[in-house]
Amino acid sequence: MAAISLQGITKSWGEAQAVKGIDFEVKSGDFTVLLGPSGCGKSTTLRLIAGLDIPTTGTIRIGERDVTNLPPAQRKIAMVFQSYALFPHLNVRDNILFGVRVRKEPKQDFEPRLKRVADILGLSHLLDRRPGQLSGGQQQRVALGRAIIADAPVCLMDEPLSNLDAQLRQEMRREIRALQQQLNMTMIYVTHDQTEAMSMADQVILLRDGKIEQNAPPAELYAQPATVFAARFIGTPPMNILPLVQSAGGLVIEGSDGPAVTTGSGGEQWQLGLRPEHITLNEAGVAAVVETVEYFGADTIIGAKVGDAALLVRVPGQLSLRAGDRVRLNWDAKDQYFFDRQTGMRRHPN
Repeated sequence: MAAISLQGITKSWGEAQAVKGIDFEVKSGDFTVLLGPSGCGKSTTLRLIAGLDIPTTGTIRIGERDVTNLPPAQRKIAMVFQSYALFPHLNVRDNILFGVRVRKEPKQDFEPRLKRVADILGLSHLLDRRPGQLSGGQQQRVALGRAIIADAPVCLMDEPLSNLDAQLRQEMRREIRALQQQLNMTMIYVTHDQTEAMSMADQVILLRDGKIEQNAPPAELYAQPATVFAARFIGTPPMNILPLVQSAGGLVIEGSDGPAVTTGSGGEQWQLGLRPEHITLNEAGVAAVVETVEYFGADTIIGAKVGDAALLVRVPGQLSLRAGDRVRLNWDAKDQYFFDRQTGMRRHPN
């Protein structure tokens, strides 16, 4: 049974349409990420699930209930905001207990529930401090604690790590994922960071301009992108997209002498996709000229030009290359992706 189901959801403000017909289901106990660039509709979709906004059309179900027009308090959900939304005048204990007190739940349950949550999140020694006395990571844990203590089957998170530094984000990613699995919560998490999506999610819903571009597990999204947008949004550095033209032996990269990347015709309608990590330096292959070299410790990113097309190559370790050096690039045919130049959709060679 789906824990959350959206069918035909749209959201408009006058002529501005933020969500343009979204359908998806989230299984019970799954960690689902709404991923996409700013303005794609991911936070609006989360607000619609939370009840902070009402859809223009469509149906939202949580479990067996139609909650489309219910207020947030009746949806049995918990939510963690980007800003944490902690009360500065309340200590950690009172911030965590705030929601259960407002809902007038049994007072005798407060302390046992607070102890359980504080132990899980490592907040037991901080219960008497106020938010201003906490680090960013500790404030994030308090916000999580307030969501967990509600014992809601569904938890919504709106870019909760965006205010943290890189190292702390990495630590909190692991903590949130472990916590979700430990509690078996159904979680929907909004982010623009593909690293968060790929490392945490069971299911990634990639949004673009108010519509779903692709809905798949992280491994499938990386290995089988449905469109150029999906291919370039997932992966660091992003996938190279190279224009192809027709030659006597098949399709070649535009401006190059080959060899052909595939036999067939219709080169003006095709683009070649290559992930930087799938390209190697080899004596046999396509001729290229090095334009940039960036060393990152574990690997080196080479910017090169093949014919008229620029591309990035990711190779392990450090290389003694300079701008202007001539190299040859090689890759396995199984690592090639083809896309329609007009529609951006994935294509498969005949």
